[in-house]
Amino acid sequence: MGEIKYKPIGVIYSPFKEPKGVPIQPQAAKGIKGKVEVFSEYKEALKDLGGFSHIILIYHFHLTRGYKLKVKPFMDKKFHGIFATRAPSRPNPIGISVVRLLKIRKNILYIEDVDIVDKTPLLDIKPYVPQFDIKEVEKIGWLKKNIFKLNKTKDDGRFIK
Repeated sequence: MGEIKYKPIGVIYSPFKEPKGVPIQPQAAKGIKGKVEVFSEYKEALKDLGGFSHIILIYHFHLTRGYKLKVKPFMDKKFHGIFATRAPSRPNPIGISVVRLLKIRKNILYIEDVDIVDKTPLLDIKPYVPQFDIKEVEKIGWLKKNIFKLNKTKDDGRFIK
C-alpha cells in the first residue's frame, strides 16, 4: 500500500499556545472554549451540523516529531505500546476529540471542552451520536489504576521535539 495524504479542511483555535499545560482529554477540559474555522470551500458541508450538541474533531498532531513504539504516557510511570495509549507521537499523528458544539456562524464553529493546541490542522468533523458511539466496556487496560488522575494531569511537553 502506498502513501496516504490528507489535506486540512480547517484550523482549530484554542487558548493553548503550546502543548505544555493542555488537558489530556476533553473530559478534563470542561468549559474551555475554542473555535474551528472550516475553510470556505467546505462551508456547504456544515449544513445540518448545528442540530448536534457534540461533534468529533479529527485532527493532525502538527507539533509532534517522530514516534516510538513504546512510550511513557501522561498518567503512568511505566512504558506501554503506543497503540495502548492516546499519546500524540504516533506513526500517523492523528488525534480525536469529542467537543460540545455551541453554535455555528457562517464557517466558524464555536466549541467547548477543548483539549487541542491552538492552530491545529483539522482533518474531518463527524457528528457525535451516543447510540453509535457509546459502548459498554469490560476493561480499560492499564488505565484502570490510573484513571483517577485524568482531571489533574496536563500535557508536560514530553511528546514535542
